[in-house]
Amino acid sequence: MALKRVVVTGLGALTPIGNNIQEYWEALISGKSGAAPITYYDTEKHKTKFACEVKNFNIEDYIDRKEARRMDKFAQYAIAASEEAINDAGITESNVNKHRVGVIWGAGIGGLETFQEEVISYAKGDGTPRFNPFFIPKMIADIAPAHISMRNGFMGPNYTTVSACASSANALIDAFNYIRLGMCDVIISGGSEAAVTIAGMGGFNSMQALSTRNESPETASRPFDATRDGFVLGEGAGALVLEEYEHAKARGAKIYCEIGGGGMSSDAYHLTAPHPEGIGVIAVMQNCLNDAGMKPTDIDHINTHGTSTPLGDVAELKAISAVFGDHAKTLNINSTKSMTGHLLGAAGAIEAIASILAIKYGVVPPTINHEVVDENIDPSLNLTLNKAQKRDVKVAMSNTFGFGGHNACVLFKKLDD
Repeated sequence: MALKRVVVTGLGALTPIGNNIQEYWEALISGKSGAAPITYYDTEKHKTKFACEVKNFNIEDYIDRKEARRMDKFAQYAIAASEEAINDAGITESNVNKHRVGVIWGAGIGGLETFQEEVISYAKGDGTPRFNPFFIPKMIADIAPAHISMRNGFMGPNYTTVSACASSANALIDAFNYIRLGMCDVIISGGSEAAVTIAGMGGFNSMQALSTRNESPETASRPFDATRDGFVLGEGAGALVLEEYEHAKARGAKIYCEIGGGGMSSDAYHLTAPHPEGIGVIAVMQNCLNDAGMKPTDIDHINTHGTSTPLGDVAELKAISAVFGDHAKTLNINSTKSMTGHLLGAAGAIEAIASILAIKYGVVPPTINHEVVDENIDPSLNLTLNKAQKRDVKVAMSNTFGFGGHNACVLFKKLDD
């Protein structure tokens, strides 16, 4: 059967550097850092005292207080981002068949704060298992797309992909496949995460995964810099409306770009560390190119996973050089995590949005906080350091990798009528 074309018709973002698409994009191209001291709890005894928190967010702008209390923050964030994307796409009762509209969402962890609060409450009690009746529905990772579908009456496929930091990229690939196979007309896809908690920060600190640059939080996320010492935890959500091309044209929707392809692979190597030679990363980018029917020379820009970890950054750039050869030197490579921090299960979604907006506006956001050259990184690569660069981006690739060796890669391209 002939595969259908899939386009992006709506975007929504709630991030540490902007609470909607316009704010997010302006902060990206201006090189704004979202890192600051944590405000959610007392960090006195914590090794890392900062993160990239969402700022000035009020869920009551979207739903009433009673309903909000039945949701963990990761689901609240999903509601906010998806509402912006749906409105941006112009989805209404009259222009879609809701039986053919799905929600495929990504979350690496889910309701971590809810789990933490319930366990703390139990530990402080007399041993009687008194738990909130909404404990489980607030915590489970699949509840975010459930809320989106119930809120909008979307009755197509509805589930959550869980593959650590690759979760929302995997969600996008699943949504892409459902639509191009003709099984849906529209899918709301993306991801959300809210892990800036005592347990989240403590857990990542115990793994020595987080930066401890407490004296200068805003410069702590420094991908590709020789002095990088770990990632900065972020939170938020990103939402994209994926739609079958002819369906989008028929209802007069604006189109941001076309999805060219998606790739997945596994390192099959280590619980948390990347393969040092980037074998899984090489495979995922090649798989993505093959799926799109494109050559390495067709790509203009790569938004890397680029977490600011000593091992991961080098392995990814080695893999890019292996796949793209001499063309790697002509690419605009960046890491927007230098500004947003690492949103875990939501990372793929907000970085996909950054890649799409780079195509739309012809500007590649910078990799900020780069000061010291790493001798293990090829100096001929253009890492878009410290300042945004203008470029006619026809095709952009977005990489996301997760603990456990999960790799996902999505390719976006200018619409070619």
